[in-house]
This record gives sequence, C-alpha cells and structure tokens, in this order.
Amino acid sequence: MCGLNFIFCCYTAVAFTTKKNMAINFKKSYCLRIGPRYDATCACISSLDGNIILWATETRYLGIYIVSSRVFNCSLHYAKCGFYRAANAIFSKIGRISSEEVVLQLVKSKCLPILLYCLEVLPINQDRFKITRLCNK
Repeated sequence: MCGLNFIFCCYTAVAFTTKKNMAINFKKSYCLRIGPRYDATCACISSLDGNIILWATETRYLGIYIVSSRVFNCSLHYAKCGFYRAANAIFSKIGRISSEEVVLQLVKSKCLPILLYCLEVLPINQDRFKITRLCNK
C-alpha cells in the first residue's frame, strides 16, 4: 500500500507541476525503486503532455549515487574513482620531489574528503568499514 501511495504522489506531483506551468526536466529526472520488489518492472510515469520519466537502476543526487536495491544503498564506485583521480594528480605533479609527509598530508587534505563525502549517513557494510578504518590510521 505504501508503494501505491508513493506512485500516486508522483503522478499528483507531475500533474500539479504541469498544471501550474512549473517545468520538470524529463531528461534529468528518473524513477528509482527501493524495497523488496525493487527488481520488478513498472510502467513509466508520464505527464499530461506525453513526456515520460524513465526507470533507472542508479541515479545521482547531491553528488552521491543511489542504487536501486532491497534496502537504501549508495554506490561508492564514483567516489573511489574521484579519490584515485585526485591522488594521481597529486603524484603526477609532485613525483618524488617532496617528502612522504608532504604527500600524505596533501592526500589527506585533498583526496580523503572526496572519498568520505556523505559516508557518515550511509549504512555500514564491509566495504565502507574498510574505508573508515584506513582513514583513521
């Protein structure tokens, strides 16, 4: 029943914004299912003028990637890629010129915030636990 109420709210929101001339960017909007039936196929939500909001398996919201799954879950893949990109940029500029302490301080101040962004609000699993243990050393 809760899922049906949520879908009804989405239909109502789409109809309201269309009626009040508030634009929804249908190219940047996605539907995402979280719950026991996350892998079931659903009909697309469409507006009165025929635009369709597509279903996705993951979507980006405020810099984190929310994944469709049985429970609320976020992907750290893009955060890890950003961390390695920033660390490689530091290593490419500095090389072996400066001391290890300087390199570690730069990685800690510039790269770790990319990896740790929004990590405190996510449920802890083995992968996230390893990251937090690494950062506390």
